[in-house]
Amino acid sequence: MDFIELFLLVLPAFVSNAVPVVFGGGTAVDFGRSFADGKRIFGNSKTIRGLVSGILAGTAVGTLLAFAVPFLPWIPLEQKFFLAFLASAGAMAGDLLGSFVKRRLGASPGSQYFLLDQLLFLIIALGLVVWAETALIAVLNGWDVLALLVLTYFLHLFFNGVAHKLQLKNVPW
Repeated sequence: MDFIELFLLVLPAFVSNAVPVVFGGGTAVDFGRSFADGKRIFGNSKTIRGLVSGILAGTAVGTLLAFAVPFLPWIPLEQKFFLAFLASAGAMAGDLLGSFVKRRLGASPGSQYFLLDQLLFLIIALGLVVWAETALIAVLNGWDVLALLVLTYFLHLFFNGVAHKLQLKNVPW
């Protein structure tokens, strides 16, 4: 597997992570509830509409890629659909986990935590994809994964800065 195939494999996670900025809002995923420590589970910025729109958009992009781009030909088309869903759901799970951890640490919504905000979505997404398609373990190149993580960090900073300038986000991270 080369870097381009790896990027295409996780592109649904990137889409899933970005879409809630535009289509989110509404009812919070945690319905305003608090955890045992008395702090909100996720906070108001993690919404049902954002979660669902992210998963649907990421899965749709992954499905289109599976049809349109000949990558990882040894993975059946139907499995690529499932992997797109897992990458999308994994990205959302990683985002929720990051928010949960930040609330436990006492961070206010919108505060920045180095690497947690930028990479956890991708780590969880890639982990789920590899869990579902274990043959990927044999073809994943550690340097490509590292390059993807570094690229993700900078892409995240860039696109969040753009979203902030467009007033889609309150903070540039």
